[in-house]
Amino acid sequence: GAMALRGELWAELPAEKRIFCSVLLFSWAVYLWEAFLAHRQRRVYRTTTHVPRELGQIMDSETFEKSRLYQLDKSTFSFWSGLYSEVEGTMILICGGIPFLWDLSGQISSRAGFGPEYEIIQSLVFLLLATLFSALTGLPWSLYNTFVIEEKHGFNQQTLGFFFKDAIKKFIVTQCILLPVTSLLLYIIKIGGDYFFIYAWLFTLVVSLVLVTIYADYIAPLFDKFIPLPEGELKQQIETMAKSIDFPLTKVYVVEGSKRSSHSNAYFYGFFKNKRIVLFDTLLEDYSALNKEPAEGEEGENEETKSKTKNKKQGCKNEEVLAVLGHELGHWKLGHTVKNIIISQMNSFLCFFLFAVLIGRKELFAAFGFYETQPTLIGLMIIFQFIFSPYNEILSFCLTVLSRRFEFQADAFAKELGKAKDLYSALIKLNKDNLGFPVSDWIFSMWHYSHPPLLERLQALKDTKQE
Repeated sequence: GAMALRGELWAELPAEKRIFCSVLLFSWAVYLWEAFLAHRQRRVYRTTTHVPRELGQIMDSETFEKSRLYQLDKSTFSFWSGLYSEVEGTMILICGGIPFLWDLSGQISSRAGFGPEYEIIQSLVFLLLATLFSALTGLPWSLYNTFVIEEKHGFNQQTLGFFFKDAIKKFIVTQCILLPVTSLLLYIIKIGGDYFFIYAWLFTLVVSLVLVTIYADYIAPLFDKFIPLPEGELKQQIETMAKSIDFPLTKVYVVEGSKRSSHSNAYFYGFFKNKRIVLFDTLLEDYSALNKEPAEGEEGENEETKSKTKNKKQGCKNEEVLAVLGHELGHWKLGHTVKNIIISQMNSFLCFFLFAVLIGRKELFAAFGFYETQPTLIGLMIIFQFIFSPYNEILSFCLTVLSRRFEFQADAFAKELGKAKDLYSALIKLNKDNLGFPVSDWIFSMWHYSHPPLLERLQALKDTKQE
């Protein structure tokens, strides 16, 4: 009887209250599910104190213990930061933070001489305030993560000054992209008529293509130094490999990742016939600043780096770097990059279409405290962030599963290039350099890991290594 009574009470609630409660309940359901997974994974970190037998050759017990403690700290941190952001989000919804900020933005823009008819101006003020708020509330967490956790485990290479300069730069660059793009999008939605969703989608498509094109040449260099890879054996080998699979390589860069952290990586970018490869200096044994002793007479800044350079040698040998690149180029050759773009654009089109269907519903706005006005930006926020959240969860899970398949395929591609042995040792080295923990709870890894667990990847490489 209690259930039926509850059902009746629920049915009697006005639509906007039901929408509001559903959004909150779903948000907490996702949070609790993820907390449950994280708890299972933490149990793995706590109880797996000895190197498992199948990892005997791969990991020494010292690295294993280091990585166990690192992942435990990270896990505890993400528990608290996750709890904080869930509570913060809930409080903002319950206390009407969104309409409050919208009214405040209205007051600010009217002081500047823009009345309520200037909705786009008000939207930009709202965005600026909202991003400022989240940047400031995120700051202590980010500081703690960088200067306590990453520092304690020997990854952080940043000074406080660098960190703050970086944060301010990031904020300004984000605003320079976000504000013009949003104002154009809102304008298109306003004047687009019945088929505005098609124009809005085309606009976001163009913006994402433009950003991908200019990101590496104009945006990334604002934050990190990119140096062309010096002429030499590695460069020739990379060019030869690219040619052998018809990869239209134009430049190879080394990025000074070691200024931020000693984590390592590699990626490629660029459109059509103009592709570049970027290697983190921490990936390369020969170029890694972390492996170099500062030359005589270079003091000052190097005093700090010197004390942090006591790490064991880091990075991969040239053959291993080539194997890692073979894997990355596999993503390109097998069309993974294009498939990902197509999936995300189909998703984006679907979302804009559903947005067009839902934008007229007054109760959606009322649910979040907007009774008189229905601002377009708020509509975008409510629909994309809150109403679509169940769909977004399912989508992101499917993409994670797909990503793992792609990783196996890219490994197999590198293997066909004859790089199995080197990729095998490179994966072990990178796992060691980045203190990855090789044991994971199966549900946790299924839900979160965009890359397959290390052992599975090594197993897949080994299977054909013996053939």
